Amino acid sequence: MSKKKTPRPGHARMRSEASSDAEPAAPGGPFASEDANSAGERRHQARELVNRGAALLSAGQPAEAIPLLQRARELDPEDISAAINLGGAYIMAGQQRLATPILEEACRREPHNSMLWTNLGAAYLDRPPYVTPEGQEKAMQAFERALELDARAPSVSYNLGLICNERGELERALGHFRAALVADPNDRDARRWIAALEAELERRSNQTSEG
Repeated sequence: MSKKKTPRPGHARMRSEASSDAEPAAPGGPFASEDANSAGERRHQARELVNRGAALLSAGQPAEAIPLLQRARELDPEDISAAINLGGAYIMAGQQRLATPILEEACRREPHNSMLWTNLGAAYLDRPPYVTPEGQEKAMQAFERALELDARAPSVSYNLGLICNERGELERALGHFRAALVADPNDRDARRWIAALEAELERRSNQTSEG
């Protein structure tokens, strides 16, 4: 079954409305105000870069997004959206090993963010032929954590289906792809996997019956 086998990372845009960017007045005199304004400006620049990077990821251009997102993290290292998007960009570019430490650290800081766990799971899978059983196990744990936080987390059930299929666990894979289709009825890849796995399982059942 030669279906699409690329794990799907997520990406997130940040709000950039002026009303949400206003900085409160800082105590401590004019120098403290200048520091606060400088920090606020860096955060604003980081938000703009994250939004531009996320748009490039949506357009399938991770190589163009990476330098923008790297700069966003330099400007605001605490920005979780920058970590999500930079991790996703590295994964899309086939550089999972660069994504892993960024996403692991972000998950420690914000353990209830399902998209972080989604991207971390995709990062653990690495790229063929470097995928290992240990990586698959860690990826499944991360994806399952994402589903605990959000039962309809985008692409998570699909990614679990890919892992189970790779491990030869076809019935489990089928269940995950069906869950992916429930989460996103327009997921054509999941629909194709379901058809292929149902056909394969029926073929195996018929062979068993004939034997």
